[in-house]
Amino acid sequence: MLDGLDPEQREVATALHGPVCVLAGAGTGKTRAITHRIAYGVRAGILQPSSVLAVTFTNRAAGEMRGRLRQLGAGGVQARTFHSAALRQLQYFWPKAVGGELPRLLERKVQLVAEAGARCRIRLDRNELRDVTSEIEWAKVTQTVPSDYPAAVAKSLRDAPRDPAEIGQIYAMYEQLKRDRSAIDFEDVLLLTVGILQDRHDIADQIRRQYQHFVVDEYQDVSPLQQRLLDLWLGDRDSLCVVGDASQTIYSFTGATPDHLLNFRTRHPGATVVKLVRDYRSTPQVVHLANGLLAQARGRAAEHRLELISQRDPGPEPVFAEYADEPAEAEGTARRIRDLIAAGVPAGEIAVLYRINAQSEVYEQALADAGVPYQLRGAERFFERAEVREAGVALRGAARAGGNDSLLDDAEDLPSQVRAVLSTKGWTTEPPAGSGAVRDRWESLAALVRLAEDFARARPGATLGDLVAELDERAAAQHAPTVQGVTLASLHSAKGLEWDAVFLVGLTEGMMPITYAKTDEQVEEERRLLYVGVTRARLHLTLSWALARSPGGRASRRPTRFLTGLRPGSAAPGARTAGGGAGIERGGTATAGARRGRRGPVRCRVCGATLTDAGEMKLMRCEDCPSDMDEALYERLREWRSEQAGRLGQPPYCVFTDKTLMAIAETVPATDGELARISGVGVRKLDRFGADVLAICAGQDPGEGDGED
Repeated sequence: MLDGLDPEQREVATALHGPVCVLAGAGTGKTRAITHRIAYGVRAGILQPSSVLAVTFTNRAAGEMRGRLRQLGAGGVQARTFHSAALRQLQYFWPKAVGGELPRLLERKVQLVAEAGARCRIRLDRNELRDVTSEIEWAKVTQTVPSDYPAAVAKSLRDAPRDPAEIGQIYAMYEQLKRDRSAIDFEDVLLLTVGILQDRHDIADQIRRQYQHFVVDEYQDVSPLQQRLLDLWLGDRDSLCVVGDASQTIYSFTGATPDHLLNFRTRHPGATVVKLVRDYRSTPQVVHLANGLLAQARGRAAEHRLELISQRDPGPEPVFAEYADEPAEAEGTARRIRDLIAAGVPAGEIAVLYRINAQSEVYEQALADAGVPYQLRGAERFFERAEVREAGVALRGAARAGGNDSLLDDAEDLPSQVRAVLSTKGWTTEPPAGSGAVRDRWESLAALVRLAEDFARARPGATLGDLVAELDERAAAQHAPTVQGVTLASLHSAKGLEWDAVFLVGLTEGMMPITYAKTDEQVEEERRLLYVGVTRARLHLTLSWALARSPGGRASRRPTRFLTGLRPGSAAPGARTAGGGAGIERGGTATAGARRGRRGPVRCRVCGATLTDAGEMKLMRCEDCPSDMDEALYERLREWRSEQAGRLGQPPYCVFTDKTLMAIAETVPATDGELARISGVGVRKLDRFGADVLAICAGQDPGEGDGED
């Protein structure tokens, strides 16, 4: 039973007494360790199969655990979700504890929430209904009663989808309607089980006689209500094994908290603690990047991070790819995927992961155009989403009406027409606050607005009818049935999965971290979400971003802050870069980021002092140290900058700042590498302006370029 386990897994498997806390990093074989632990205890006669209850969070995970336990000869062990275990107990003990039949279980609470809203004279559309329902679920798992809901939202800095007082009203009415109709919801299953175990000691004792040993997987995702139920199951005993990783806490918006995992040793001072850090999933290159991400993290979870050690042979370096715009990023991703498939990687072993589902459309289109089969996980295909179908119907109707549609009276061009039509379906110029279904709907409609803008730019004079035909063609291409295909999924829905090749796309500020992550803890959860994405990859990992949304657009976007010091050319003073020889690729070509290498502290080239001021770091010298600037060269650079700015229609500082020009005039670079080392000369500017600047420094006339990519 212990053969094939590494030393730490073996320690888990043989720790059968007292409280046990397993801190298990991504890919470290935690399910193997805990199932062998249970099976070893059964085989040794220490655990009776019927006395063990293993709980986790999804039916899929519980089913996988049951299957492994059967293979190991421990088929009598119960492996269930919290809700499943509680429901069985509630159904069995309800007649004895309360009398009569258990109230009807609501499969979906949305209809009753809608009625509660109507009773309160608060109108909710379909997406608001989903968001308010989620808020009620959060309140219940955090054991917040309706009257306390507004205060709880304020205390937790939660961004409520509506006025918290209104949601509190709806929540109270919803609870009243359930009581009137003798119905319960899934959160009530846990609440009622907790209530019975608290009030009926005889029933609690009966359950404790039945289950004497508990195992809890994904313990970082336990809610306060689930922890309360677990405490009641345990009573005054300590035969508990918990498994988790605080660095993979990404569901706090549902009430999950890593506090119970982080406080486990405080609550159980004599606990056995085992750390699983041998990563069997990912190559050393992927693991190095994952460790680097967490090394920059802050907060309690970061203090307990695990430094993973890859057990696999070396593989390719992670690829950092920069693109001019989103369509180029999608097309470049599709090309790379096609190359991987041609090289023998199965399509089913490749995934494209993004922050929000609205990002999927451009990748669906690019993969369809490239003839690559794909499948969506955790979401409908873009053109199958309800809001997109409704928008399509509205646009089609407006196109048929032509000039007779009053909506379009003030719309001067195609994008304006689309905005006017979609404004009746919930699109606004500013996004709604927070996350949730309302935000998801807005993102889908905003994607259609952007698509219309791109279409009009590519086809001047196109009509609304032309756009509708284009949407129909895209929908047809994306609806081709697939059996085995590349997975498109959000980062949240990728948790617990793994692939040979993973593409993390759209990694720009505002998307990663998402724009509505405002508090430090929300930003850190975004970092953990990216960490989860990185650790899904076994062998090939590509991280990409686009500098502009659409072709020809202003290149104003920045790569996510989480990659600073990890992607080549972005190292902060004293920081380490991930992966020895990885370079940033742009449109498939390695650029200056690959040539810069690692950076240490920036020192004054005159006196050698360490520089901390941004302006001094640009000049590579202290402000009061003597300058050896070539004044004539500086003036030629300023004249050239003015011409470029006029040609691009941008202020001169958008080309180069004065300090950057001064630094160039002082160092007089002769090569790309020397120019790239000057602060303010990034990858994009080196590609765009480098040849001209080097020519001017060499006393030559700059080339006759237009300054564009």
